[in-house]
Amino acid sequence: MTRYRLSRPSWAASRVWAALALLLAGLAAPAHAVTAASDTIAVLFPDIGEPYRKVFTEMIDGVELQLGGKVRAIPVGAANSAELQASLKRQGARAVIALGRQGLKTAGTLDGSFGIVVGGISALPEPERWRGISLAPDPVLLFSWLKTLVPGVRRVFVVHHPVHSQAIVRLAREAARGQGLELLAFEANDLAAAVRGYHAAFAMSDGRRDALWLPQDSVTVDDTTILPMLLRESWNRGVPLFSSSILHVRKGVLFALYPDNVALGRDLAVLAQAALVSDENARPGLQPLRAVRVAFNTRTASHLGLEVDSHQHPFDAIFP
Repeated sequence: MTRYRLSRPSWAASRVWAALALLLAGLAAPAHAVTAASDTIAVLFPDIGEPYRKVFTEMIDGVELQLGGKVRAIPVGAANSAELQASLKRQGARAVIALGRQGLKTAGTLDGSFGIVVGGISALPEPERWRGISLAPDPVLLFSWLKTLVPGVRRVFVVHHPVHSQAIVRLAREAARGQGLELLAFEANDLAAAVRGYHAAFAMSDGRRDALWLPQDSVTVDDTTILPMLLRESWNRGVPLFSSSILHVRKGVLFALYPDNVALGRDLAVLAQAALVSDENARPGLQPLRAVRVAFNTRTASHLGLEVDSHQHPFDAIFP
């Protein structure tokens, strides 16, 4: 029987095989993955102080966790747009994540060679040119939590501005139908109309089956005038209030969904990677926020006669 002995490959041969393996791996990898790995993604965020700065730095942490490097965070104020654009190009940036109104404003001064993704805002100015993620929680998640905490709920009231909150209320109508809820919406163009809308909603409401949603609407959800009135009426009539602001839960609203900033940053990074690849079918606009945390008020729940096990449900913040 003939025996064949395998000899150890020489150092030069090992280098050849290693180079061939890397070449084959590169050929097998998707083209967009190779592109994404070689490009820097810049994050423009408002140059503001604490505690607001922390919100944006947590989003940046999420971007860096998702991308594992190649991230350039740039605080922007009254920056020279020409100098910024030249600097981004020198650093090899082809995609930009613009955070907050100042980040969005600065991104608007850049030329069309950058893929733009926006975050840390509630709405895009018209016309919508870019993609991004809103700070407004997805109504699907809001209504799912509402049904979990208030099992008997059948109707949801909302008072909203017909333009500012048009997009999120449209999503809310679809979400309500999908979860067997009826959404009753009152339009209000100013504060006085909002007050009338809330009075009409409470006059129709029944605490055993109705709830009132406070969206992110600066016209109809005024913390100075509107919120104290709503908390008083909600407490007296036994009608649950739920919100898109953790500050409202601190003051007495039953529950709210609010951003998980690090997870939101990771989601924005995924969109930015996609922006590196030309996609003609990608529609501009903001996705609703799905990276959320949950705040819950135990005192309000007790007053409404709701039995909620805070150990069973993963609340991120509990008040008082």
